[in-house]
Amino acid sequence: MYKLVLPLAIAAALPCHTQAQHMTTPALNGASAVTQQNPGSSLSSGLRNPALDAAERRPGAGTTEQPSPDLPNDVGIQPAPANARRASAGAANMAAPLSVPAPLSLAAALSRVLQANTDLRAGVLEIDAQSGAVMQAGVAPNPELATLIEDARESTRTTTVQLNVPIELGGKRTARVNAAQLGQDAAGADLAVKRNAVLASTRAAFHDLLAAQQRQHIAGESLTLANGALAVAAKRVLAGKNSPVDETRARIAASSVKVDLAQAAGELAGAKNRLAALWGGTGRDIGRAEGHLDRLPAQPSLPHLMEQLKAAPALRLAQTELARRQALSQLERAGRVPDVTLSIGAKRDQQAGRNQAVFGLAIPLPLFDRNQGKLHEALQRSEKARAELDGARARLTNELAQAHEALTVAREQAQLLNDDILPGAQSAYEAARTGFEYGKFNFIDVIDAQRTLLQARTQYLRALADAHRAAADIDSILGAPGATQTVE
Repeated sequence: MYKLVLPLAIAAALPCHTQAQHMTTPALNGASAVTQQNPGSSLSSGLRNPALDAAERRPGAGTTEQPSPDLPNDVGIQPAPANARRASAGAANMAAPLSVPAPLSLAAALSRVLQANTDLRAGVLEIDAQSGAVMQAGVAPNPELATLIEDARESTRTTTVQLNVPIELGGKRTARVNAAQLGQDAAGADLAVKRNAVLASTRAAFHDLLAAQQRQHIAGESLTLANGALAVAAKRVLAGKNSPVDETRARIAASSVKVDLAQAAGELAGAKNRLAALWGGTGRDIGRAEGHLDRLPAQPSLPHLMEQLKAAPALRLAQTELARRQALSQLERAGRVPDVTLSIGAKRDQQAGRNQAVFGLAIPLPLFDRNQGKLHEALQRSEKARAELDGARARLTNELAQAHEALTVAREQAQLLNDDILPGAQSAYEAARTGFEYGKFNFIDVIDAQRTLLQARTQYLRALADAHRAAADIDSILGAPGATQTVE
């Protein structure tokens, strides 16, 4: 008698009990499906939920959306026949064909970024613009044609026509061309810095996308495990072997995993958007990312990386900027030497009836303007560029050391999690679940083991993503793609 009354009381207290028995989630990555049909489902299938009955009696209730195939049929909603469902599905596919984005590899992502990134296009245009500055710097100043008419009367008028040719002295043209060429070199170095930064960001974003995909997969597997534990708990409660509190705990654990699954889906969408933004696209353009997140990057020694730092693009940019500033200082120093203007022409004297040759030479007198202000500005900006070079060297040294340390820590964490913690957490969960099924453990032990397993998997993914991100930072600093590439 006790075994008959207790299931009835439990079913009345937990009206959604039947739904938990019938909900099943496909196992991902070979995970064993542990959901089973409850032997007491025939007893609880005849119990009606008053709230659902009231909803069915409302006008238009249940007409806005189709019932999920995972829901039980004892809520008053009958599924459509199989033929009708296939016909409607075929009609929908013919009416609105869906285009599934192709899978994306790391090489394809890098190719897209190199072709469509706006910062890289702007850098190429800047180099082209600087070529125009180099062209203009080598052009000599234009001569000047001048005419002078004396006296308004035609009989006594004197007309002079002369050509004024400015002559640059002090090496101004050479200094100007040198400064312009260094400006073009600086634009090229700046493009190299941007290119390395964009490629490193692409590698990091791609591996973040792989981690987000894997986390969603793990969340799906965890939901399968949680639903299986819920089914086992419900089965033991109906059999009178456990308290209804265990089923409530199992239901809360399954709901918590659903929240994690929704969060993982949001993180996956965000990772796709961040990657696609590098080439001006959207996350909808990205299909499934194909790569090997679990292949850790190589770890060069710190002295070896410091040796490569001497040829880093950011240092080359700072050195080129210093050379350009020094060239501009030399140009302003040459500007202290005044230029001369040579004049040659002819003069027609109407009254005398003769033509005369005219020669002239104009030399500015540097009494007030000796270009002292511009020279001082150029010299100070040259010292500023030198200070910026020293600051860039110190900053890059610190960033490289931090990235190397981050890579070391992430690699150690990933290896420890993969070799020791993950196998232990998996074994502990399987032992706890099996022991609970045979009445050896409490259900709280199953929940704790399941939570520990999920946390270990999440930490492993985070460690892998951190390792690839640190490797991308090193490549961005050194400008040497492949120095810390994934070990195949």
